Amino acid sequence: MDCLLSQGLNLLGQLALCYLVTKQLWIVLKGFRVHFLSRVWRTDLKKYGGWAVVTGATDGIGKSYAEELAKRGFDVVLISRTLEKLKNVAKGIEEKTRRKTKVIQLDFTGGPEIYPRVEKELKDLDIGILVNNVGMTIGPQATVFLDVPDLSQKVTDVMNCNMTSAVQMTAIVLPKMVQRRKGLIINVSSQVGAHPCPLTNIYSATKAFLDYFSRSLYIEYKSKGIMVQSVLPMFVSTNMTQNLPSNLLIKTAPDFVREALNTVGYTHRTNGCLSHSIQGYIINNIISDTLMASKLMEKIAKSVGKSMEEAIKQKEK
Repeated sequence: MDCLLSQGLNLLGQLALCYLVTKQLWIVLKGFRVHFLSRVWRTDLKKYGGWAVVTGATDGIGKSYAEELAKRGFDVVLISRTLEKLKNVAKGIEEKTRRKTKVIQLDFTGGPEIYPRVEKELKDLDIGILVNNVGMTIGPQATVFLDVPDLSQKVTDVMNCNMTSAVQMTAIVLPKMVQRRKGLIINVSSQVGAHPCPLTNIYSATKAFLDYFSRSLYIEYKSKGIMVQSVLPMFVSTNMTQNLPSNLLIKTAPDFVREALNTVGYTHRTNGCLSHSIQGYIINNIISDTLMASKLMEKIAKSVGKSMEEAIKQKEK
């Protein structure tokens, strides 16, 4: 009896090991396909339509999406808050790529009442791609919930900008995509939305919403020819991260976006680039939710926040 039990446990252990090895091998092969084969055989994005719409298009990742899509043959609608920046980005795109642009000045901290004007502006365009990129944080400081300055207004602004914008913009462009049975929606979430993140809890929660919204939308509409991709970056050198110096872990916005666009058609959920996917794998599979929500992560968040504050002070000097 003991011998049979021992043999059974041994077999169970071998099966478990085989499962784990097979799972990790599958992840590696999938990563090779997403981040290496995609560079050689790019998805033909032009099949989706002639125009791309990018929110938060004047800086960082949004600006890079607008510029890269123009390079790949799209006319681009740029939507953001500052008209002067919009005109400058549009001018640069037109001069470098000879593609048409259209600018819409909009403050995304507003509620549903701001979107009828956007719908009117977009109604006659053949929109093939929507990039829901616009987003904002509570502030550069790592802050516990009740210590956020002007808490009520700030939370409303962040939720409207990070969540309401994506839902409303999707509601505007999706019906025609469904009618044509083709379209691509890219929602820029964040790796901080994949786990509880102390001291950035509001931003983290809004990005988690965006990721879940994207994944659900993909399941609902993939049979109708609509591709929905959730992008979860790690650190990218932008104004939001105080333009941290780029390195193996921190990507520049143009490099990140170029790699992220290559993954379209290969995966509906991605960290965007190879470097961030490796970091995401470590966080998702090795570092547990318990550790992510621990005092250690709180200290790390404070340290990052302090570094960003120092970077701001250096800029102001």
